[in-house]
Amino acid sequence: MRSFNLWFGLVLLFLLWASCTFSNQKADLKQAVPGQTPSQNIEVKIFPQGEIISTRISAPSNFERINVKQRSFAEFLRNLPLKPHGSKVHYFNGETKEPQGVYVAVVDLDVGDKDLQQCADAIMRLRGEYLFKYSEYNQIHFNFTSGDTAEFVSYATGYRPRVSGNNVSWYKDAAEDYSYENFRKYMTMVFRWAGTYSLSKEMVDVKRPGEMNIGDVFIFGGFPGHAVIVVDMAHDRITGETVFLLAQSYMPAQEIQVLCNNNNADISPWYLLRDSGALNTPEWDFKFSDLKHFPNNN
Repeated sequence: MRSFNLWFGLVLLFLLWASCTFSNQKADLKQAVPGQTPSQNIEVKIFPQGEIISTRISAPSNFERINVKQRSFAEFLRNLPLKPHGSKVHYFNGETKEPQGVYVAVVDLDVGDKDLQQCADAIMRLRGEYLFKYSEYNQIHFNFTSGDTAEFVSYATGYRPRVSGNNVSWYKDAAEDYSYENFRKYMTMVFRWAGTYSLSKEMVDVKRPGEMNIGDVFIFGGFPGHAVIVVDMAHDRITGETVFLLAQSYMPAQEIQVLCNNNNADISPWYLLRDSGALNTPEWDFKFSDLKHFPNNN
């Protein structure tokens, strides 16, 4: 009888041990729920030979870049040309901006020689360049701070603005010209009379951050304000997480740069999409509710 009791006790102890072990395993599995990505499994690679955003910066481990349509604004942004790896941002006057944890790559697009192509201006430049590339001239229009709309087609057919305070009138002053050179003159005009305040007014609120698309903009319209644009996105099908890349210009006018993420070195330069809260970028803090999109972002 004693031997039976001893045997039964050993079996009971074994079952209790196994139960505890299985319970601990369940606890470990419970921690790996969607929305959490163990940092030790993340790796982002920078390929110095990559000449565009999508070939220079890898998606984080286990993430895949989202699909985009051909000839879309998203495709255009993802394939923005980059200056050689290690290049520094130049201001409009030729001086350099040291990285200091601000940017990881420099977009190969000139900034001009005037202190005009700042934050919102750079976003309008990218949008305008995309539409001009595909001859979508009728879609190229931006609002002045006064609220008046400046259409490229009007400018290309020879009309010029006469600005007096908040009053804007247009008059015929030039021959028709749809050249790229004239498009750049139009954009310079827009830079003079538009900014974060006007751009934030003409853009549309994204209903919730989860509906983010490449080409959407985090923007705080003010004097001063700031804006950064989403230039790429990737998704983890297992965890359900989404990450995104941001680009900006700033003050004084400077070349467009792909931003670092100084709050999460594991996934930098990618940012993790959240439903709410703060979005801390190297030179400005936004809220996820500051996300907007162009009315015809395609």
